[in-house]
Amino acid sequence: MAKRGKHRSTDKEGRKTLAVLDAIIGIKAVIIGESRGGKNVGRKRAVGSFKMQSETASGFKGLLQTSRGIQEIALILESPKSAESRGAVRAKIEQKFG
Repeated sequence: MAKRGKHRSTDKEGRKTLAVLDAIIGIKAVIIGESRGGKNVGRKRAVGSFKMQSETASGFKGLLQTSRGIQEIALILESPKSAESRGAVRAKIEQKFG
């Protein structure tokens, strides 16, 4: 996985999750955003879990749970204007991460 974005580091479980996201057909890039909080922020989910939050013009935004809090993640799609492509990628993410 190529390092993209200003923020490039995450923990071991986070790297595994990013690799899974990057391997999904239809995703062009996975961009690591800002980290928030400390050990108690977002601790209702397991370390390494991913939750989609919203759609953007180029793909999706979501949150990655790390051992140190949460990280914002942007997913850039290969065909962002195709509703069929968006639906397929969303379904694959929901299948893998619930």
